[in-house]
Amino acid sequence: MALLEGIIKKHQNGTVLSVFVTPEARNVVFPAGVNEWRKCLEIKVKSSAVDNKANKDVVKTIADFFKKSVNDVFVVSGSKKREKSVLVKGVSIDFVSQKLKESLDGL
Repeated sequence: MALLEGIIKKHQNGTVLSVFVTPEARNVVFPAGVNEWRKCLEIKVKSSAVDNKANKDVVKTIADFFKKSVNDVFVVSGSKKREKSVLVKGVSIDFVSQKLKESLDGL
């Protein structure tokens, strides 16, 4: 899917996603869309960006989406920014691409 080019990247341990976080949202939504300008997936979480709460919500939401344990999902960069790189261990880039494509087709 050309839309996801540069947004998901192969990693030796799984797949890395570029995400843009909206904290303090009314509802948790992932994927909430694709930000083509920033080259990232959008994610909305209810928690505020205080005391690492939003990062924990991001990890839990992405883990739930891919049916992985929270121990398999890591914020690898951008922990104090809205733009983050998130590693999902044990999933192939093809699996991630297909799962995201299915979810984004309705948006």
